[in-house]
Amino acid sequence: MRCSRRMGFVWMLAVAAILATPHIGMAADVLDKAVSQISGTNLLGQLGIVLAIGLGALGSSLGIGSAGMAAAGAWAKEGKAGKSLNFSYIILVGMPMSQTLYAMILMNKMGGLSADVVAANAGLLLGIGLAGGLGELFSAWMQGKIGAAGVRCLSESDGKGFTFIIIAMGIAETIGILTWVFLFMVMPG
Repeated sequence: MRCSRRMGFVWMLAVAAILATPHIGMAADVLDKAVSQISGTNLLGQLGIVLAIGLGALGSSLGIGSAGMAAAGAWAKEGKAGKSLNFSYIILVGMPMSQTLYAMILMNKMGGLSADVVAANAGLLLGIGLAGGLGELFSAWMQGKIGAAGVRCLSESDGKGFTFIIIAMGIAETIGILTWVFLFMVMPG
């Protein structure tokens, strides 16, 4: 019973990762490798690989959703007032997407490790995947929330403050970059 629950969880994460990434072929290859090599310790290492991209993509989705909803509201307000719609909101909406790319690079690096390295470092890879995924998730999510507030700022101030908003979003982006870089430093292999 316990093994079937574990397999169900792995399959659930596998489907989530495939749906969450724009690089479905690469994710499918990594996940196929993970499922075909499942054993006690390998499972933990492979789970780390899946968590990196799944959590990173979840964060990007949450961030894009936050900023996107704010942009849609601002566009509705501008349209109703007879103003032209502000294109700069698109930049704020799209910025949280980059954390999915950092997570994908981390996933590809971990997925390229040999089965022996994965088995020998399963706990470390699980930790790297979880830490990387969570770092990217919260970085992207908070970046999107800053973007949502930025959309409101631009909408209510006739476009003033764009540079400051980009800088604030860049600070949140930096956390995602630092997470990625520091985890590369402890990567086995």
